[in-house]
Amino acid sequence: MTTADVPEAPRTLPDGRPVPLMTGDERAMLESWLAFHRATLEQRCAGLDDAQLRLAPAEPSTLTLLGLVQHVAEVERNWFQRVFGGLDVPPLFEEETGYALDPERGLDEVLEFWRREVARGRELCAGRSLDDTGRIPDGPMAGCEVSLRWVLLHLIEEYARHNGHADILRERIDGVTGA
Repeated sequence: MTTADVPEAPRTLPDGRPVPLMTGDERAMLESWLAFHRATLEQRCAGLDDAQLRLAPAEPSTLTLLGLVQHVAEVERNWFQRVFGGLDVPPLFEEETGYALDPERGLDEVLEFWRREVARGRELCAGRSLDDTGRIPDGPMAGCEVSLRWVLLHLIEEYARHNGHADILRERIDGVTGA
């Protein structure tokens, strides 16, 4: 066995986020990138109070860090449960995008919703091939078949885009910049 045959050991950044695999099989690399982006969004919310998490500092936008976490919880639910799993599950929040804030729901509760969706998505994907498919149930692409590979790539893209938003929001709130 050569060193090229030995899987890369998991590593973390100084802030605790997992470093995505740089070598390995496709599935492991996709899952490690998704784990990195999930951890990045959570890290961008760390250490802020409720008012800061609800602050939309880039006018005229109403985008907030708390709204972003709610949104990705809805995204996780949609793509893993509705599309890939074929389940008929209701939205988590009052409006389907998840951005609207409820004054009674804070970060701890939203993170709980989000973590449940992440765990449920992992359950639905366990043991499934990247080539296994689901169908988009509604919207402009209703009926289209998508592979688990496509769903994982889409979620990585979704988180990466929103992590850019989260970086801007966080820097505007308290000057903290992310890497």
